[in-house]
Amino acid sequence: MPPYFVLAGDSTTATQSSNGGGWGDGFLNTTLFNGASGHNYGHNGATTVSFRAGGDWDNVLARVRNVSHEYQPFVTIQFGHNDQKAAANISLSEYTENLQRFVTEAVHAGATPILVTPLSRRNYDNSTGQPVIKQDLANQTAATITAAHNTGASFINLNKASTDYLNAIGPTDAYTYNLVSTDYTHLNVEGSIVFGGIVAELIQRDFPELEGHGFVRVDKTLRKDVEQGIYYWP
Repeated sequence: MPPYFVLAGDSTTATQSSNGGGWGDGFLNTTLFNGASGHNYGHNGATTVSFRAGGDWDNVLARVRNVSHEYQPFVTIQFGHNDQKAAANISLSEYTENLQRFVTEAVHAGATPILVTPLSRRNYDNSTGQPVIKQDLANQTAATITAAHNTGASFINLNKASTDYLNAIGPTDAYTYNLVSTDYTHLNVEGSIVFGGIVAELIQRDFPELEGHGFVRVDKTLRKDVEQGIYYWP
């Protein structure tokens, strides 16, 4: 059966809007083929608490159950950007436990969960004269990996992959992916395609059968450019 990707996350996964936009739509619209499909439930401002409290997670599980008779469901789970804010009042241990609960419930619903470390912000430290991405999501990245290890779930390290690419291309090119010129967190449509392709490439490494059956395919030039640290514009 073809895969069906249900995306759970915050605005860095969500559909492009006036104040949000992530990798999700680029992933769904440009890397899925041969009957593969999905739905983006990414939600602006979401935390691992509010995504559940607001009913979004119930919608994710309902979608998994509804499609499981004709698809192989996967659930990608990426949070951290809002969980780390003081106003959210979510400790790292709570964040980890919340991710683990998502994993358990996704499995029970019949899906294969994939934990995703948070997409890097495009904020650079220029103090040494060589611009380097600020590691301001390191704790959330480590906690996501811990949750994967504790549950046995698959994970992809989008934080590392996005950081490596952004370090390679530098700030001038990186800012062309901004939703608006002063937004270093959210992605425009072109950025969604680029980082959605990076997500697809990482998923293929963990689930090579998806590429083998032609369900997930990454643009060859994008794949090559990301591997070599060369700026790519769709």
